[in-house]
Amino acid sequence: MKTLKGEQLFLRALEPSDLDFLYNLENFEKLWEVSNTTTPFSKYILKKYLSNSHRDIYDVKQLRLVICKNEDESQVGFIDLFDFDPKHKRVGVGIVIFSEEDKRKGFALEALNLTCNYAFTHLNVHQIFAGITEDNQGSINLFEKAGFEKSGVKKDWIFSEGNFKNEYFYQLIPNS
Repeated sequence: MKTLKGEQLFLRALEPSDLDFLYNLENFEKLWEVSNTTTPFSKYILKKYLSNSHRDIYDVKQLRLVICKNEDESQVGFIDLFDFDPKHKRVGVGIVIFSEEDKRKGFALEALNLTCNYAFTHLNVHQIFAGITEDNQGSINLFEKAGFEKSGVKKDWIFSEGNFKNEYFYQLIPNS
């Protein structure tokens, strides 16, 4: 699919062979804050998730894509479309590049741009939104570089490590 292929990487649907990568990522506690997770996932549960990942975004309101390098097809992360609302023509987006060695190489920006293009072109959305905690400067920089604008603040929205954090609400609305 041309829409999901870039210069450095491509995005693809989940495969059963992604189980170990998904297991490691979903059980990495540092990511639980942004994924609203508080308990580990078993491989059994993740296998069931993978077996249902083929379901249509219009049915389940979400789509998870694997971010892979063009050169060797290795996985570097995931990008998710969630809370898809075809009536109001909007969808949320979240992204994670898992390995420190794969960060700051432009993968996240390229994957985000490819995903936004896909959502506008194939899902016919009017806007894409994201929630970013106030202390996640890397994500703030990424989304602003991709053209997202901060349009609001959810005060004391995320409770993490005994403290509340604000979450910024970002939107990408072309021609607004």
